[in-house]
Amino acid sequence: MHDSPTPDEPLSAGLKQRHLTMLGLGGVIGAGLFVGSGAGIEVAGPGIVVSYLIAGALAMCVMRMLGEMSAAMPASGSFSVHAERALGRWAGFSVGWLYWFLLVVVLAVEATGAAQIANGWVPGVPQWAWVLLFMVVFTVTNLASVKNFGEFEFWFATLKVFAIIAFLVLGTLAIFGLLPDTDPVGLTHLTGDGGFLPHGWQGVISGVLAVIFAFGGLEVVTIAAAESADPVRSVARAVRSAVFRILFFYVGSMLVIVTVLPWTAQHAGISPYVTVLDSIGVPSAGQIMNVVVFVALLSALNANLYGSSRMVFSLAERGEAPKALLKVSGGGVPRRAVLASVAFGFVSVLLNLEWPDTVFLYMLNSVGAVLLFVWALIAASQLRLRRRIEAEAPERLVLRMWGFPWLTWAALAAMAAVFGLMLTDDTARPQLLWSTGATAVVLLTAGVREWRDRHRA
Repeated sequence: MHDSPTPDEPLSAGLKQRHLTMLGLGGVIGAGLFVGSGAGIEVAGPGIVVSYLIAGALAMCVMRMLGEMSAAMPASGSFSVHAERALGRWAGFSVGWLYWFLLVVVLAVEATGAAQIANGWVPGVPQWAWVLLFMVVFTVTNLASVKNFGEFEFWFATLKVFAIIAFLVLGTLAIFGLLPDTDPVGLTHLTGDGGFLPHGWQGVISGVLAVIFAFGGLEVVTIAAAESADPVRSVARAVRSAVFRILFFYVGSMLVIVTVLPWTAQHAGISPYVTVLDSIGVPSAGQIMNVVVFVALLSALNANLYGSSRMVFSLAERGEAPKALLKVSGGGVPRRAVLASVAFGFVSVLLNLEWPDTVFLYMLNSVGAVLLFVWALIAASQLRLRRRIEAEAPERLVLRMWGFPWLTWAALAAMAAVFGLMLTDDTARPQLLWSTGATAVVLLTAGVREWRDRHRA
């Protein structure tokens, strides 16, 4: 192959296998699952289990594709580097900047959400002060060393995984009537209240739209793999261990939720986990889940700051972002890239605090469907790169995408179907249109740059 498989990364190799394994597991377990799943249950009923199976299967395919490319060609820019190698400079530039923009905007939602919870616990401290505290703490953490990021994420992910396992155990015991003051519920709630699909397959499809973006975050593990001692083995192991466990946590907990209580008991904006724990008599269930959601938000904030800094650093390495961002500390941390990402993050937070329903809402809508554009470019890159690796260096394929190329094409078709469904959905359409606009601007910029460079040469 013409590209070096493992370019000499100036970044630190401070991440251990346990960091990557837990990052792979915890990266997608966030507030979208703990709170956002209520909206999915409201539109799909017990059929939300099928919605999560469909969305989870697509996310698993994307993760496997990413794992295959990252094990063969580890790089701190991950799928942005892969897109450039597979499709050209325009693709690497576009997917890198779109993903960076996505992370720094979503970072504001997470910082604000965590601050709202903290403000509820300590009303004397204003919300903006909590936001400032969180941003400063995680900026310092990410500036110090990559090992700090890894340790934070390891313990955050451990708590989230432990919380889900505890929930699955308690819920299963409640289903069989093995907890004090509980009777076996059997399959009553799965088949009653309008049946398993109370809103038909249309409800399941609406459920997919409601939950698919909760799987965003799985990409960070392939970015982080470049900063481990053995990137090839690390990313392969992290992806293998995460894929099925994530599906088990998501689908398993949804199955428990809609079995323990009728689906009509769940409402958008209210954590279905709290509703279930309250119903089976777990004391202070609301506060317990508040702590878990708080940790999930801080974890996502930490991971997004890390992922955005490495992405913009990788763009600078390839001449797609200012060269000034290439400055690396003695400990191998791209400090200017971290500061650039957190600076835009601060701007996003200020917009969210000042104009949540106007300026920031437009920004949030403009990244609403960007994740799907990123996933589509990942799949297109994998189609091209797999053929090239097989021809030139097959020994690098230590992790392979299942059912290639048919499953990759099926994943692309599923993404196209989701785009189509978003167009017909009144809630999702504005997100798709704004995201398409943002993507068009980035693609136009990439095209102009390529045209200018070609005419200079």
